[in-house]
Amino acid sequence: MKSLIISAISMCLISLSASCSGPLINTTDSTKGFAVVELFTSEGCSSCPPADALLSRLEQESNGKPVYLLAFHVDYWDHQGWRDSYSQHSFSERQQQYAAWLKRPNIYTPQMVINGSSEFVGSNVAAVKYAINESLNQPASTNLLLQTKLESQQLEVSWQLLPQPKNTRLLLAFVQKNGQSQVRAGENAGRKLSHVQIVQQLTSVDPGRNVRTSLSLPAGFNMQDWELIGFVQRDTDGQIIAAAKATLK
Repeated sequence: MKSLIISAISMCLISLSASCSGPLINTTDSTKGFAVVELFTSEGCSSCPPADALLSRLEQESNGKPVYLLAFHVDYWDHQGWRDSYSQHSFSERQQQYAAWLKRPNIYTPQMVINGSSEFVGSNVAAVKYAINESLNQPASTNLLLQTKLESQQLEVSWQLLPQPKNTRLLLAFVQKNGQSQVRAGENAGRKLSHVQIVQQLTSVDPGRNVRTSLSLPAGFNMQDWELIGFVQRDTDGQIIAAAKATLK
């Protein structure tokens, strides 16, 4: 009996290892879905660097694929000795909204949310692989097209949604592709942390009232190191039903 138990445990470990070692994102020519991956993280949290590294791995694999990565740095760790320069209170509020939508009793870091409908610890490789590929296999019910035009210190954004959904918001995220920090206090004191897909500005608009808007450019914005990601989210349950990345021009 003992040998059977050991054998069963070994098989489980082999299976888990296999699920974590291969590609995280599996797409084919017939892929019709998408995945919006939101990571709630903080430089003040010692459990977050592995999740940041996992997001970086996803970033390397997601080029040209319908996978949209967003790192939201929350501010509720900022009183622990180190203020995360990327943190914003509005991102903590967004995570609180997810707690309500997903019926979670509390919020935590690192937390990853996929398409607004599932959540788990942000460093859980097997969970993120499963959730992303499940989402990619679900055909999108709505198509989002984004167009942009740079005008002085503003970005003009226009969109098309087919079919036009009800009770939704279009969220437009200015994303800084890379960043680094030398942390001097808190749980990660002495560490140099690297980040990808850092959300610096998130704007919510009514997609049905207008088909265009003007966005003020964040500090430090440039066309090479930033991108704009848009996604459509239902007001009722937080599910994300469409997403797209704009070509900046």
